[in-house]
Amino acid sequence: MKIKVQGRYVIGYDGHDHVILENAEVVYKDDTIIYVGKNYSHEVDEVIDAGNAVISPGFIDLNALGDIDHDILHLEASPNRQKNLLWSERYVEQGHHEVMTKEEEAFKSLYAYSQLILHGITTAMPITSVYYKKWAETYEELASAANHAADLGLRIYLGPSYQSGIRVVQPDGTIKLYWDEEAGREGLQRAVRFVEEFDGAFNGLVKGMLAPERIECQTEESLLQTKYYSEKLGVPIKLHAAQGSFEYDTIINTHGVTPIRYLYDLGFLGPKTGIPHAHFISGYSEALNGGGDDIALLKETNTTVIHCPLIIGRHGYALESFAKYKRAGINLALGTDTFPPDMFQNIRTGSMLSRLIEKEVEDSTYADFYRAATLGAAAFLGRDDLGRLAVGAKADIIAIDLDGFHMGVLDDPIRTMIVSGTGRDVKLSIINGRVVMKDRKLPNHHLDEIKQKGQSYFDKMRKGYLERDYQQLSENDLLPPSFKVVDSIKVEK
Repeated sequence: MKIKVQGRYVIGYDGHDHVILENAEVVYKDDTIIYVGKNYSHEVDEVIDAGNAVISPGFIDLNALGDIDHDILHLEASPNRQKNLLWSERYVEQGHHEVMTKEEEAFKSLYAYSQLILHGITTAMPITSVYYKKWAETYEELASAANHAADLGLRIYLGPSYQSGIRVVQPDGTIKLYWDEEAGREGLQRAVRFVEEFDGAFNGLVKGMLAPERIECQTEESLLQTKYYSEKLGVPIKLHAAQGSFEYDTIINTHGVTPIRYLYDLGFLGPKTGIPHAHFISGYSEALNGGGDDIALLKETNTTVIHCPLIIGRHGYALESFAKYKRAGINLALGTDTFPPDMFQNIRTGSMLSRLIEKEVEDSTYADFYRAATLGAAAFLGRDDLGRLAVGAKADIIAIDLDGFHMGVLDDPIRTMIVSGTGRDVKLSIINGRVVMKDRKLPNHHLDEIKQKGQSYFDKMRKGYLERDYQQLSENDLLPPSFKVVDSIKVEK
């Protein structure tokens, strides 16, 4: 099948950068783009007229939510209350366990991946929470995730997470690491088996990755073995690092260097290594100790920083700054990492925070962030056939509707859709040549039913916090509402 997608604007690619074409079209055959431009003169089997819309490469989300978001329970908790949301030492000693059934764990990725597609994400590298897990992701839930991705048509990089330790809260409120190194070894072998069996599955739509949990929860052995298997299997690594004071201070106290320097000394950094969030580095405003130049180490090794501006901004942090990292020559990609998985919100927020720090626009523009969400992410994946609308690229195409009254007046299409648009303005998504979403509908899936099951999952996940809390607070004290909940209002005179 040869299909033409036409619309008001097309964000094409000239071999070096994105370019804007007005009243243009993209033609693809099967799963590959064969033409980008105006006035295609050959016959096609189908025409999709997107109308007054921006036809764009799909977004690549390198830290996409793979489950139902727990962060809504964390983002307004005070620093003291945050520790109540971790595992208690008592919970570990009494037997930590799976909160969800196997069927519920199999479902969560269907909910999450549906959200990604609806928000214009065509390639995802997911992350899920381990707060409510027995330890880390299982092989079975990732196998279900791969099947859901293939069914929905989402291009995805997958691998079960693993860890050798987890943060726990002691009765006096201090946080320490609880270690189970054998569980970490078993988790890594489980991840390797998953990659061996699923990498390239479903006509290449599913690819493998290695996903060790947070750096402070890994042993040196685990990190070295992860790097070894990354090279052996030819798959990328994603490791959360340089993202908070507990981690930063733990690595410095244990190893005498910053987290980034520690990874550098191990030979862990490199072109196949992506680091979300990488903002808590030497020289960061809240890093009170630790020297050296972490930015130079990231640049030297061609390590990718996966910036997630919305979630770290919600928690009062920022990369210092996107513009600084960009000027240093670091490859930058974006991740949504929370709900909603809205790349428009992340670009707006990231640009705002970077401008606030830099006091200027240069290197913090919407175009800079748009490149990170497309070309930068594709560079990390080693895929010059993703993140662009160009001949030979995969037919991963989205259309962003400009007709909504909320869009306001039209100026530059990138600025217009980022200033006023959201992921809900994506009205068409094509992945690998397959229409996976049109007019906010997913073929063969009932969103109301998925939403209802997602709410039930979240309600059960929420209850699990009460069991793990080191102080055993009541639900109303641990997870307080924004305002007092009442049955009626009595007006005082």
